[in-house]
Amino acid sequence: MSQEICILPFFGTGHLLPCFQLCNHLTSSNFHVNLLISSTLSTSVPSSLYQHPLFQLTLIPSPPPSPEHHYELAEGLQNILSNYHRPTLPVCAIVDAMMSWSINIFQKFKIPTVAFFTAGACSASMELAVWKAQPFDLKPGEIRFLPGLPDEMAVTYSDIKRRNHNPPPHPPPQHGFPPPPFGPGKKGPPKDGEEPPWLNETQEATALLINTCDDLERPFLNYIASYVGKPVYGVGPLLPEQYWKTSGSVLYDSDFRWNRLSSVTEKEVIQWLDSKPHGSVLYVSFGTEVGPTVEEYAELAEALESCGKPFIWVIQSGSGRPGPPGFGLVEESGSSKPEGYFPHGLDERVGSRGMIIRGWAPQLLILSHKSTGGFLSHCGWNSTLEAIGRGIPVLAWPIRGDQHYDAKLVVSYLKVGYMVSEDLSKDVGKDDIVMGIKRLMGDEEVKKNVEVLSDKFRNGFPRSSVDALHDFKDYVNKRFV
Repeated sequence: MSQEICILPFFGTGHLLPCFQLCNHLTSSNFHVNLLISSTLSTSVPSSLYQHPLFQLTLIPSPPPSPEHHYELAEGLQNILSNYHRPTLPVCAIVDAMMSWSINIFQKFKIPTVAFFTAGACSASMELAVWKAQPFDLKPGEIRFLPGLPDEMAVTYSDIKRRNHNPPPHPPPQHGFPPPPFGPGKKGPPKDGEEPPWLNETQEATALLINTCDDLERPFLNYIASYVGKPVYGVGPLLPEQYWKTSGSVLYDSDFRWNRLSSVTEKEVIQWLDSKPHGSVLYVSFGTEVGPTVEEYAELAEALESCGKPFIWVIQSGSGRPGPPGFGLVEESGSSKPEGYFPHGLDERVGSRGMIIRGWAPQLLILSHKSTGGFLSHCGWNSTLEAIGRGIPVLAWPIRGDQHYDAKLVVSYLKVGYMVSEDLSKDVGKDDIVMGIKRLMGDEEVKKNVEVLSDKFRNGFPRSSVDALHDFKDYVNKRFV
């Protein structure tokens, strides 16, 4: 009889997608997987998961995300565990690191927990190393090496100066329950000299699963494991199964991701890309939750107009406002409309050279097309993985949190991209962007580096991650059964 594991994901898109793939891998390892998910997210679960006999979905009744959301989830989770549907409780629970509040609930039922990081190992290890080194007294031109990490990741004065902008709304606690977290911990991103929240809040977890692999982040996985003194498994990149089976060909997002509102169809995107020369298109997207300021968006529009390169620009409703889409709505003529930046008139001025997509874009399709030659990205971890896996160099424009460390990994350690600006303590301007685009799209060395790295993923899911999942299965069977 297969052992049962329950999984509790965070509700952001960048957390759900890797979680679904982890479910696939675990069921393939003969675990019975019970995915515990908010009832508001039931339609996001891919139909392919339901087809596996070892997969089960349990909905936690809860309202849409709000200050009450976490409280309702906690209450619902406790009720589910109190009235569990099977003869025995799960042997363990895999908990997204941003849901670490739930560890106390699982402990009440004597269910051991494993922490799941949907971000990479670099960001977590850099937070830890910076906290240990306290390099906040750096002067211009100085650097501080971080013992145990690659020299390329040394902290610079520019790293210390950089700012986080567009922070998410942070509603007050309700019913004594902690507010939604910013990053891997509940307290928000660590301030200078402050212990990384993830370190304390995963202290009761018996092991860590991280969405990465040895080929990308071996030194960082080793660094975390040596410090926390518990098993750390690199089980990624947790990308769709189709991603690993379509190397060298276009990948259609609609085949495995739920449909969302968009101003274009995949067919229209394909036809536009087919009309452009090989490797000529710059893809611009900041994901669904963060982005530059309104003023920086205007600078970006001018840069794309003047650079002369074909481009696809994905822009969300409410761009430029603090917080993710859906917050900050205003009433106008009796209807709700998100305030934000939009480059009105740009499409007419650039003509067929540019494609502006409002809403959702088929990112894997765009990154896997031969005409795409660069990616201007916020360096969210999923976007970073998808670009590297398809051999696309990155122009990094990190906005907050782990994105800054992902960008440093891309630029300094992996050497597969450039920073959009060397000084992110101030607004990014048109000249910075234009120069960054020219460097990225014209640098053959960077293109070669990312092609060499992407070759490691052309034969399917990384061997090291297959081994890590096997080791994790042995760990569960020996430790919990």
